[in-house]
Formats: sequence, structure tokens, C-alpha cells
Amino acid sequence: MMRISLVSWALLLSASILFPAGAAQAQVTIVSTGSSMPWPLYNAWNDEYNKTHAGVQVRYLPLGTGESIGRIIAGTGDFGGGEAIVTDAETKGAPSRILQLPTVLIGIVIIYHTPGIGDGLHLSGPVIADIFLGKIKSWNDPAIAKLNPSVRLPGTAISVVHRTEGKGSSYILADYLSKLSPEFLAKAGRSMSPKWPVGEARNRTEENLETVKTTPGAIGYTEMNWALQAGLNMASVRNAAGEFVRPSYASVSAAAVAQVSKMKNDFRVSLTNGPGEESYPISSFTWLYVPEAAKEPARGKAVAEYLQWVYDRGQQIAQEKGYSVLPAAVLAKARQRAATIH
Repeated sequence: MMRISLVSWALLLSASILFPAGAAQAQVTIVSTGSSMPWPLYNAWNDEYNKTHAGVQVRYLPLGTGESIGRIIAGTGDFGGGEAIVTDAETKGAPSRILQLPTVLIGIVIIYHTPGIGDGLHLSGPVIADIFLGKIKSWNDPAIAKLNPSVRLPGTAISVVHRTEGKGSSYILADYLSKLSPEFLAKAGRSMSPKWPVGEARNRTEENLETVKTTPGAIGYTEMNWALQAGLNMASVRNAAGEFVRPSYASVSAAAVAQVSKMKNDFRVSLTNGPGEESYPISSFTWLYVPEAAKEPARGKAVAEYLQWVYDRGQQIAQEKGYSVLPAAVLAKARQRAATIH
């Protein structure tokens, strides 16, 4: 189903470029590309929006954060989506100034499939870093045992699963691990494409989940709602306050609330390993990368109106589907900033 839909979306994207609104169509079709992590939510948003706004149709193609950023800088598509912080220097070549607008909060969870270990295994940033660097090779390693004194750990070999290049989930995890492991920062790096020294790479989220789910000893990472839907075990991760926190709607929200006062108006802020006893430490915004000035006024107007809907009804839908919505102060600023799009 996903492969078929990607072809369809690609054709839609091509059509929107070749036949812009107003040329041979009465309807404006907004086409965007982006991360697969929020795709189930964005798909739900677009389904409802398309039903209630006859003159505008919104499409979202989940090609990945890196691909999305590249397309927006090149001037292709109406907006993009992803989880990486992009600087003004990186978007300097774009046809218009690029706004980075948050939509919801997400948590990147450590997923695993290990015989004898149930849900909620305790892990810390340095231990996760050493696993993904290939330094910790078995589940009964003393470093893991120290964090889980009441768990009987098997000697099963650890099988690392990571994403292919240009993924937002990789950026968030690498950002977190780079803050806690100088060795990870030096060897793998804070990037959408870390230099993973070990492990198998998976491009699509579904492939990533299936590999972890069917491989004894596997460990990987994904967005929380994807993990919940797949029924995978998720680790509780030690935060900056020293508490092992399970990923949840509340703990991901707590990570943002604890840092609202420090947020700038451009929303380019890292939430990983932030303060707060209840904060889940691998949390982040997911953003839309939106040209402030569209190529056509009609398209800019359509995008601005869609974003106002996202910051109203869209937040209600997100909450209903188990996503952590934007804190009130951030929501107000995002709505105000989105109103400048034209």
C-alpha cells in the first residue's frame, strides 16, 4: 500500500508543478514532502481538511526530512516537514525566506526485541550511545545490568537497527546522544545521517519496525506512536534530573513545557535532555519548513489558511490521536508567525 501511494503522491507532486493552480484547475492543490514520523497525523489532518475545504486539497508525501529540506531550498513544493533544525545559512539559496514552524511534539523511543526482557527496560544516554557505537555487544553487558538490577538479562547478542540517511528520527537521537557522549559526537555526529559504525539500515519506518519486531536481540528507534501501534517494547530513559522516564503523551509534553521560557521566536530549539523530573529526554518538535513568500499569491494564501487550521482544529485531532500538542504559549506564537505567509 505504501509503495503504491508513494507513486501516486509523486505523480501528484509532478502535476502540481506542471499545472499550477489557476492554469487549468479551479482548485488549489498544496503538495508537501517530509518526515514519515508524523505522516499518520498529517494524513488525518489532510483527510479532514480536504473534506471541509472544497477549494483546496492538501497532499503530503513522506520522503524523509533531508529530502524535504532539499526540495524546499530548491523551490519545489509548497512546504516541507521534518525534525532537523535548519539554519538561515543552510537555506540561503532558497527562493524565499524559510520559516520553521512547529506542529506537534514527538518522542523518539528506543525499541527492542529481546527474549526474557519485557517492556520498560532502563537505559541511559551513555549506554544507548555505546550500544549504537558497537561498544556494548550483548544484553547482559555490565553497563545495562547496572541500570536494571532486578532484571535477569540474557546473553543474547545485540543487533542494532538504524535508519538510512536523511532521517529526522536519526537527527533527534543523534542530538540527544551527542549531548551525553563526546565519543558519539566525535565518531557518529549530530546529523540526519550519523556515521553509524554498526547495524543494519532501514529506509522506511515500516521496514524499521518489522526488522526490530522479528529479530531476537534487536534494538532500534522510532516515533512513539509508531511503536505503540506496532506493539513494540519501549525503554524508559534516564533524563537530566536522573529519573528513568517512560515515553508518553505527558512526559513528552513535560519536556517542552519545561523549556518554553527559553524558546526563541524562530522555534529552532533542541528539547533533548532538557530539565524537569517528568521530562522524557528524547523529545522534539516536528516542524514544517514553509516559504514566507509563495511563488503564487493564491498558493501562499492557501498555505496560510491551512496552517491556521492546523493550529486550531488540527491540534484537537492531534490530541485525540495521542500526540503531544504544542504548549499554549508556543501555539500562540506559531499561529502569529504563520499569518505572515503570503
